[in-house]
Amino acid sequence: MREDLGDCQRCKLAGGRKNIVFGQGNPRAALMFVGEGPGADEDEKGLAFVGRAGQLLTDIIEKGLKIPRPDVFIANVIKCRPPQNRNPEPDEIIACQPFLEAQIDAIRPKVLVGLGKFAGQWLLKTAEPISRIRGRVGEYKGIKVMPTYHPAFLLRNPAAKKEVWEDMKVVLDLLRD
Repeated sequence: MREDLGDCQRCKLAGGRKNIVFGQGNPRAALMFVGEGPGADEDEKGLAFVGRAGQLLTDIIEKGLKIPRPDVFIANVIKCRPPQNRNPEPDEIIACQPFLEAQIDAIRPKVLVGLGKFAGQWLLKTAEPISRIRGRVGEYKGIKVMPTYHPAFLLRNPAAKKEVWEDMKVVLDLLRD
């Protein structure tokens, strides 16, 4: 799949990126996290969730869920950093959609965690705000989906960590089923 993406020029984000951030982790992961898109640190290193939000996500995975980070798969709705970390635009999401769909189809995780508005909405095919869909288990192609707050939101709003922990307890139950 990464070879199919090549030196992607399918949208305007190609002109401003350093690296395509395809995603990484276990290609047979039972648990897959989907974020919004790469930030500056991710664009620099070509890896998903390596900045401050990535450190918090690692803590959620390893300390909270007690799963080694390399055992999960982490990807994003879009594969290139938007300028100044702005929100992804609809045409950019559509340009990357086949690649995220292919990643999910290839990995076939037992549970998908949508991190933040764009991932939660994309996975559940809804326009509802993350505050409404967070914590409600849905489905994507027969795979259980748990939308929750993005780690970057938690850095700005530490009180929301309690809600994310409640969501992660549900994720653990889904993984056990």
